[in-house]
Amino acid sequence: MLPDIPENKQLILFDGVCNLCNSSVQFVIKNDKKNSFLFASLQGDTGLKIIDHFNIDRQKTDSILLFTPEKKIYSRSKAALLIASKLKFPLNLLSIFLVIPSFIRDIIYDYIAKNRYKWYGKKDACYLPTLELKSKFLS
Repeated sequence: MLPDIPENKQLILFDGVCNLCNSSVQFVIKNDKKNSFLFASLQGDTGLKIIDHFNIDRQKTDSILLFTPEKKIYSRSKAALLIASKLKFPLNLLSIFLVIPSFIRDIIYDYIAKNRYKWYGKKDACYLPTLELKSKFLS
């Protein structure tokens, strides 16, 4: 069963052991002035339910996923740019890159995703939010 999220929120699923992903989550939290996002790791119960529902290969999931209240899922560069579109100015201007065809955007996205552990490292366990941020995270 898919999680219900409030109409005014979107759920970002991220690799909980990836240092780049964890830094990106912190960046989004800092720049999400309208409180538009909730978060869950791809490895957690919520993430695994969504991955299974959309038949996403767990072995090939090296992307952030954006899950909407309408039960739609976006991945790779589209997810990143849709997230950016909800952030404060001037970060929201990054959404202009949505005009570039996804097969071009995703070449760059996939290159970074493929090398993220080598360049940024990884943790032994998933990120645990602080008490003040816990309400933004689903297990």
